[in-house]
Amino acid sequence: MFRIRQSYREDVDQVLAVAEHLDTVNLPADRGHIENILERSEKAFAAEVPVGEREFLFVLEDLTKKRIIGTSMIYTQHGTKRAPHIFFRVENDERYSVTLDKHFIHQTLRIGYNYNGPTEIGGLILLPEYRRGTEALGKALSYVRFLFIRMHRPLFRSQVLSELLPPLEADGTSKLWEALGRKFTGLTYQEADLMSKDNKEFIHALFPDDPIHTELLPDDVQRIIGKVGPETQAVESMLRRIGFDYAGQIDPFDGGPHFIANTDEITLVHNGAEFEVKTVEIADGERPWAMIAVQNGTARPQFRAIGTRVIPLGGGVVGITEDARQRLAVEDGQKVWLCYG
Repeated sequence: MFRIRQSYREDVDQVLAVAEHLDTVNLPADRGHIENILERSEKAFAAEVPVGEREFLFVLEDLTKKRIIGTSMIYTQHGTKRAPHIFFRVENDERYSVTLDKHFIHQTLRIGYNYNGPTEIGGLILLPEYRRGTEALGKALSYVRFLFIRMHRPLFRSQVLSELLPPLEADGTSKLWEALGRKFTGLTYQEADLMSKDNKEFIHALFPDDPIHTELLPDDVQRIIGKVGPETQAVESMLRRIGFDYAGQIDPFDGGPHFIANTDEITLVHNGAEFEVKTVEIADGERPWAMIAVQNGTARPQFRAIGTRVIPLGGGVVGITEDARQRLAVEDGQKVWLCYG
């Protein structure tokens, strides 16, 4: 039995254990950072901080083992005057010589800053032993963010950004960072990645503003620019399927591609709607899979969601099993939000 819910500060030990499996800038394996993330998330769900500063962390629970096994996140706005969204624009520089009758197209990287940025999704981690199961837990962790955006659409920006991980070395380092970023900053990849979580000033101060020609980089570095790592290819396919596309931008640390979509054109946001629930005896594998969520101010956790098979009953009513009803903690006739996957 599995359920997604909002996070709380007391989740720190279990969330830290999950973070240690990937250790990303969004969810670093550092207790102090995890404590700060959980504090910001709790305040965001309680609407105690300005809209543009809200960061929502969702946790996936194995209810049988009473264990957090995964996470995902939404940032209402990634890119402010205090903490801009920083990226490399991947551009082309065309050159032609009449004398030689030769034409070249050179790929370049130019640092860019966005101070009024899009909504960002990130922090998706699922413990290895729960991947590739029949419960579609990874899909649920990803989809819940889009359903939450639909439920609270005025909070979010007109575009949604997703930064995908590129191929990394076995020790988690980045060839692009070793070839560029380390030379400009003197920091290791891990040092720069962690520092950028709270302070991006050093990037603005030390990275060159002029375009960098990628031909000057080693061949193996050129090959990974804008490429998606093998563990992230399924995420790329999912994003493209629901309306995202490559933005022509990469992460300045590791070279991972940025994907972007207009919020209201994301299929899971556009098609999300409210339904009444009614308990049915069974909803087998032939029935459609859906993401269902509910949020109210009287229960704890206030936000709860599951991925499950449902039976569309018509008239704005959807059938769910008794097990699903209990996990959501709802009653027959109660309104829930739903999107089909």
